[in-house]
Amino acid sequence: MLFDGFSRLAFGNAPEGRTGSPAAPAPEHRKLRLGLALGAGAARGWAHIGILRVLDEAGLRPDVIAGCSIGAVVGGCFAAGKLDPLEAFARTLTKRRIMGLLDFHITGSGLIGGDRLRKLLDVDLGPQRIEDLPIRFATVATEFGSGHEIWLTRGPLVESLGASYALPGIFDPVRVGGRWLMDGALVNPVPVTVARALGADLVVCVNLNGEIRLRGTVIQAPAEDEPAEAGQGETDARGLFGGGSRRRSGAPGMAAVMIDAFNITQDRISRSRLAGDPPDVMIAPKLQSVGLFEFHRAAECIDKGAEAATRILPDLRDVLGAVASAVQTGTPQAVAM
Repeated sequence: MLFDGFSRLAFGNAPEGRTGSPAAPAPEHRKLRLGLALGAGAARGWAHIGILRVLDEAGLRPDVIAGCSIGAVVGGCFAAGKLDPLEAFARTLTKRRIMGLLDFHITGSGLIGGDRLRKLLDVDLGPQRIEDLPIRFATVATEFGSGHEIWLTRGPLVESLGASYALPGIFDPVRVGGRWLMDGALVNPVPVTVARALGADLVVCVNLNGEIRLRGTVIQAPAEDEPAEAGQGETDARGLFGGGSRRRSGAPGMAAVMIDAFNITQDRISRSRLAGDPPDVMIAPKLQSVGLFEFHRAAECIDKGAEAATRILPDLRDVLGAVASAVQTGTPQAVAM
């Protein structure tokens, strides 16, 4: 079966020639490398857990994982063999517990220091280093000041994860190797390019905003009395943890503005990057009803991720078959969906 054997796909040496004849040269074959690009999306990122569960049960254990923001956290825990404790933690989250994990301050570069969250990751990941993981792994971060896209492929795992999810204005930047780093979603929310650079032959990406219906049309000189479109300005207007965030005047509150701005920016960057380097298969869970900071809805997100992965398995089977066939015949071909 393709699903049972794909992640271990390898081809033997060419048979030796007949007795008295020189042995036929043995071509150098290697197993096909499957890569996952786990995208950013804050609380929606719990869906990555369900997706990884389905793929793993189908026999598709990745050889390469590139993660951004929450995708880096889930991917890093999976690579370190710590997905079970992460899922257990996520499923116990409530609004009250989430607030208890946030160390707010007014003297830093963001609203939240992030020390409490890092200590939680330390419990399970401890001194683990990226280069020692059994799966090739990388996180994406953004350098403060220059805007450089930074790929973290070695060094302390927890530190690298913290840098990848350091959302500007929310979390303090993280200093790694002499650079101040922020959330990788600012430059590469769905790091397909990273997975390919790390050696993946076939890349499956998870776009957590693929089902978010953001209106991106151009409206030229709207009339003063023109009514707004239905639902305009309501994207994630629930506040940080589900509460209303509109002022009495009808104008959106600060939380709604920040979240909507981040949603729009991430969506536009994702579309641009994926158009330039499309994945072989994209998984897009239906998460439009989940707010970016509704981390207490983990069970729902995990289920939606599992549903999306299960839904795409037949198509993924076709792509894997085409790629495996191309490798066997020695005629590589581009396969995309």
